[in-house]
Amino acid sequence: MTACVPPRTHDTTDSASRPGRTLRAAARRRFTRPHSPPPPGGGRRRFRVAGADVSASIAVFLIALPLSLGIALATGAPLQAGLVAAAVGGLVAGRLGGSPLQVSGPAAGLTLVTAELIQTYGWRTTCAITVMAGLAQLGLSALRVARSALVVSPAIVHGMVAGIGVTIALAQLHVVLGGTPQSSAVDNFLGLPAQLADLHPAALSVSAVTVVLLLAWPRLPGRAGSVLRKVPGALAAVAAATVLAVAAGISVPRVDLPSWSSHALPGLPEGPVLGLATGVLTITLVTSVQSLLSAVAVDKLAAARKNTTVHVPRSDLDRELAGQGAANIVSGALGGLPVAGVAVRSVANVSAGAVSRHSTMLHGLWIVLAALVLVPVLDLIPLPALAALVMVIGIQMVSITHIRSVTRHREVLVYAVTVSGVVLIGILQGVALGIVVASAVAMHRLTRTRITHRTEKGVEHIRVRGQLTFLAVPRLTRTLHQIPQGARVVVELDGSFMDHAAYETLQDWQTSHTARGGEVEMTGRAGLRIAEPGAGAHACCRPWTPWRNHHCGEHPEAGSARQVRGDQLASGLSSFQRNTAPLVREELARLAREGQRPSQLFLTCADSRLVTSMITASGPGDLFTVRNVGNLVPLPGEESGDDSVAAAIEYAVEVLRVQSITVCGHSDCGAMRTLMSTSPGGAPTPLRRWLRHGLPSLERMRGEDGPGGSRAGARVRLFGSPVGDGSGRPPADAVERLCLANVVQQLEHLKAHEAVARRLAEGTLELQGMYFHVGEAQAYLLSESGSGDDTKDRTDGTDRTDAKDRKAGTGRTDGAERVCEWVAPPAHQAPDGAAAHALMSSSAASREGAPA
Repeated sequence: MTACVPPRTHDTTDSASRPGRTLRAAARRRFTRPHSPPPPGGGRRRFRVAGADVSASIAVFLIALPLSLGIALATGAPLQAGLVAAAVGGLVAGRLGGSPLQVSGPAAGLTLVTAELIQTYGWRTTCAITVMAGLAQLGLSALRVARSALVVSPAIVHGMVAGIGVTIALAQLHVVLGGTPQSSAVDNFLGLPAQLADLHPAALSVSAVTVVLLLAWPRLPGRAGSVLRKVPGALAAVAAATVLAVAAGISVPRVDLPSWSSHALPGLPEGPVLGLATGVLTITLVTSVQSLLSAVAVDKLAAARKNTTVHVPRSDLDRELAGQGAANIVSGALGGLPVAGVAVRSVANVSAGAVSRHSTMLHGLWIVLAALVLVPVLDLIPLPALAALVMVIGIQMVSITHIRSVTRHREVLVYAVTVSGVVLIGILQGVALGIVVASAVAMHRLTRTRITHRTEKGVEHIRVRGQLTFLAVPRLTRTLHQIPQGARVVVELDGSFMDHAAYETLQDWQTSHTARGGEVEMTGRAGLRIAEPGAGAHACCRPWTPWRNHHCGEHPEAGSARQVRGDQLASGLSSFQRNTAPLVREELARLAREGQRPSQLFLTCADSRLVTSMITASGPGDLFTVRNVGNLVPLPGEESGDDSVAAAIEYAVEVLRVQSITVCGHSDCGAMRTLMSTSPGGAPTPLRRWLRHGLPSLERMRGEDGPGGSRAGARVRLFGSPVGDGSGRPPADAVERLCLANVVQQLEHLKAHEAVARRLAEGTLELQGMYFHVGEAQAYLLSESGSGDDTKDRTDGTDRTDAKDRKAGTGRTDGAERVCEWVAPPAHQAPDGAAAHALMSSSAASREGAPA
């Protein structure tokens, strides 16, 4: 199968390493010259900030300011360290990170780790550990291992977060009650009775106001409530508690920001090497996993946003890891807390309508200004109010939704062990315990296979529940040998995994049993029959079967009652649901979650023989396809009320931000044949009114064939096809000449559309022409070439006949000539039959995000 359109790519920076590089090189001779002059203004870019980013940055700043002070208080670090980390997270991680909308700063998930390090080694050594953790993150980013952090079981991650939340809540509850927290979660729990017996009414009243407002603020009713809810609840709660404490003269400890001149900076690490290394590893692990998981969540939130025309690129996780590492180095060097991506602030950023990383950076700038200008105001904030804020956040980290999720997936044991380990022992130890238990649970599930056998109404039923691996092969073989010869057998596989040993055992037994006159039917869950690939009715399938309405073994006669009743459509849908849907369900579910991000707008003819997914080796989500009679692109203003093609072009270019537009013509086009045979004075039928958009193509072809070859420089020839002689051939007849001229003309029409012209001027869009010969099953890419040797590198992997020889052999002029270059297969033998089917399946499945 010939693949002529490269697969979708999400990251254009590494397109040279993708399989589509060869074909993109062939299409580089597009209709915008590669050496065109720069745009007016010398190509200088002005720093512009969208209004949505400004408003979003203010919303995030109002949330981050009290949270940063509260987290610093909870860790026992200088309060200024929280402001430093928030500013660095916004400015450094926001600028260098790979997730444009993620907001970084001091995170509640790091509170427990940082508090332990400060108590053990002191503040200055903790800052040095933060710097070393940042260096470790840079090293991990260079190794490109960011995605490997996402293989950790969600139950372990949720358990780690919940354990940290429990520990935070227990510690801050003592401050809320007017006391002092202990060094561990166990001590804090055991000390609660004594603390409850010695309440401090002043601290408790301030904390109570903070908690009540924090919980009630999102639920304020009425129109006034909808207006007030625009103010972040954290800011409103802390502000109300501050006003109460000042107005009532309540005597409680308050924020005390010392002078920046006495701010503590990092010192040389002091302590046992093994302990310091453990601290660095813990900070690296927690900050990296939390930041990467938060970045993935931000991508999902941004993709689910409605009513936005701004395309936000997906997160580059390795770059995000490097940005977090740089932020930790700077934060530690400036005496700040460890930095990580924070889910609360990131969700607020996306919800507020941020469209770029400018929002995150501006929020960091506002933090800097507040730390320099608002010190007298910050010094009025009661410490119990900040403690109550952090306590509520800690409680909310124990998510009921996460507990339901792990319960549904039967991973409660992993979750509970991780939570208990984090609370009782420590984060690193708790996560290690969770990994051990998760591995044990997975092994238990693989080995727990139940095989039952019963006889019902003369049919032998064998049911396999669980994963069928080599460990269950002895029991499976023993059960299969109990089946009488010639019996009808139904084997129900109620599991999601079967290894090679089990598959071979089943296949060998099935072959032997059927050879002796027996019948074997394989079913899955709910009794759905499992089709045998390449057997029986499927022998008639072709490599493109997964992508067309094909009826294996069913070839009804034309005009039969079956076709009239529409049973063929129902049969095709049933075949799709049975054979193809299980293969593509996971990929389509991913596309449904993330939305469509095609790399190309593919504009082609409505001819039923032109199967775009077949000739481009593409699948769902790869192409934004527009089909019409004759693959025509009406000029702007000539649609006469039908803007469908123009609307599709605008949507693809402006909203989907496709990287290229392909106009694909084909041989023996009925629209072009009709255009040539239509007399000028005919009745204005809908078809004639539509085909008038092809009249410029007809004029182009006639100009090429005119006396003296007045437009010889625009002739189109076919090069490289195996049916040719290697020196190129002219179009076979007038219809093929018009089909080729039409592709060229429609590409010219595309340039007249404002959105296309703007993207072409920016250099962010390619136009490419394509011609598919139906009878020969050959695909050609259209390119422009001039005289001399500029055609030698027309493609990689295609016929490389020297340009001078081609010129001599075909009588080409020195003017520019458009050529159609055949897209050759690789040098090895082209696959056919079952091998081609396997190649098509693996190609479709190997796209990013699809299961291989």
